[in-house]
This record gives sequence, C-alpha cells and structure tokens, in this order.
Amino acid sequence: MAENEAIPEFEETGEDPVGERDPVLPPEPPHPINWNLLTADEAEAEWLELNRWVNWLRTTYGLPASVVPPFWHRHSELVWELSALHLHWLAAYDAEQNASAPLGWHRDFADARQRLRDWVAACGTRLDRDRPTRQTAWPGEDPAEPVEETVIENRDEDFVAWMLADVAARRQAENEFYANLDPSTGELHG
Repeated sequence: MAENEAIPEFEETGEDPVGERDPVLPPEPPHPINWNLLTADEAEAEWLELNRWVNWLRTTYGLPASVVPPFWHRHSELVWELSALHLHWLAAYDAEQNASAPLGWHRDFADARQRLRDWVAACGTRLDRDRPTRQTAWPGEDPAEPVEETVIENRDEDFVAWMLADVAARRQAENEFYANLDPSTGELHG
C-alpha cells in the first residue's frame, strides 16, 4: 500500500456481524484483550471486531479449516490465539510502527499457524460440525462428560447466536454483581 493511500474503513451505516468487510485499524492504540474480564458491551464489540478480522485473515491468506475453522468462536483456545494474533497485527500495522513491523508479524504468523493447527486437531472442530474440546479429568476429579459432535448448517447464524449468548451471560453476571452492592457504601452484601 502506498504511503498516500488511505486504509479502507467500514461505512458507518450498516452492520457487518459476520465480518465480510476489510479490517480497519482502530483510532486508538491496540491493547491486550482479556476475554475473562470483558463487560457484556465490551465483549460484544470485541466479538464483532475479532470475527471481522478472522474472516479477513482466512480469506486474504486462503487459510484452510485445519488452521482457522468456521467454529473457532466455540473454542477458547482458538479465541485466545486468534485474538492475540489480531492484536499483534494491529500493532504491526499501526502508522507509528517501524516499517519492518509487518515482517515481524508475518514471521510470528507462521508460528501461530502451526499452533492453530495443533489447537484445531486437539479440539476436534471441523468444517461442518463441532464438538466441545475434550477435557482430561485429573486424579480425584469426576470423569469428563462425553462429547458429541453437532452438525452446524449456517456458520454465521451460529456465530451470532454464540456471541449473543456470551453477551447475555456476561450481562446477567454484571446485573447479579450490581444487585449485591450496597448503594450507600459500594460494598458487596454478605
């Protein structure tokens, strides 16, 4: 991309929940995403942004489902890996970054592709079906629940439903937390 060329931006008028547009660099510096600590609103924004970027990544680089499967969002190991890769990409392509930063990103992307292959093989997600990642019970723990594959016919519908369920669970946890706060002291009720 030439120096004077603009980076493509999303139109402000329209939703793109499944990520069919090119990614855009945010107006603020990228920051690590701790998926465990996001509020409902933050999670919704991060899910949509990560989904857009993953769609861009897989189509731009022609990545097979063995590297980026359609149901990556159902597997925390893939979410964390792809989220970190996205953050690294944002930083590497920041206008204030050194001109060689994209080469570093591509070098790290090669390593990440191998890790993604390993995660995909371990979790068992496939092109048209998914199953929860198998968990190994340690001595003294109850045996892990058996896992079954689910055929998923529409990836985009599944993503939106998954994201909305995650956002709803976070919102419920927030509401329960705030319901236990004493408004006069800000302390939690016993």
